[in-house]
Amino acid sequence: MSAPYTVDIVVYPGFKALEAIGPMSVFDYANVHLARRGQPPGYAVSVAAEGPGDVPSDTAMSLRATRQLGQGPDPHIALVVGSRDIETALAASPGVVAWAAATAPRVRHMVALCSGSFFLGAAGLLDGAQAATHWSVADLLQRRFPAVRVDADAIYVRSGNLWTSAGVTAGIDLALALVEEDFGRTLALEVARDLVMYLKRPGGQSQFSMHLASQGTRHPGIREVQAWVLSHLAEPLALQQLASRAAMSERNFRRVFLQECGQSPSDFIETARLEGARRLLEEENGLPLKTVAARVGFRSDEPLRRLFLRRLGITPQAYRERFGGPG
Repeated sequence: MSAPYTVDIVVYPGFKALEAIGPMSVFDYANVHLARRGQPPGYAVSVAAEGPGDVPSDTAMSLRATRQLGQGPDPHIALVVGSRDIETALAASPGVVAWAAATAPRVRHMVALCSGSFFLGAAGLLDGAQAATHWSVADLLQRRFPAVRVDADAIYVRSGNLWTSAGVTAGIDLALALVEEDFGRTLALEVARDLVMYLKRPGGQSQFSMHLASQGTRHPGIREVQAWVLSHLAEPLALQQLASRAAMSERNFRRVFLQECGQSPSDFIETARLEGARRLLEEENGLPLKTVAARVGFRSDEPLRRLFLRRLGITPQAYRERFGGPG
């Protein structure tokens, strides 16, 4: 298209600043890379609110709204950010709910980030649909709007022209997915690299990756072993070696690891290898399966194939065909 896609970042008093700035940066970087190719801007981003002027966020920063909801032409993409105190924000900003109900059928994408999903829920837009939100308010969203099929684990979910996501970084993931749909995987990857982000794809990915889970481990020795495993997946990772790194006997290491992590060391390693293989299959389409297997610690692709069938019900090749980018 010659004209850029118009994007309204919808804010209200108490909105999460990072959730607005993250996607805004994604679209801005996309324009930078398009300009380097000699192409016109792909996105024209505005801040929109119930009224024009400065809108205070959850930090010391405010954003100046230059667009008033319901005034002027509809954007191609409307993006409603979340709030730390979503119930207060929802009660204080009924105009956002009314605007969403009226506007959603007319826009190309109606997006809610994190607890912004409550505005779409209140507008009745998510009834019967699957939706994501931040894990901390997933139960509340389900109670408030029982007709919504809440996926408390998803990074983001698309249901028709409605998109919902989890927390701050998940909003960036979702914005990258929009860029990929509009301008292709290569451009989205370039933007992701600028932001030092993985280009995540909707392959059933979890809000709770192994890296995030390991950060929550209280025992410093076990946490250090988890971090070491995640950065050395190609190595054998014998129990004796891991116990030695934690300065424990094998028996004590296995007991403490299970107590701290809720799973055995072998289960943790298997899940980490599966997650690492999925990321390689999603992001490096030209990589041979034997190389993928070797990078996550398997001597051949057959053990990797058995792991995928047992845990996901599909082969690595089928997973790549479904969730990988073009070659």
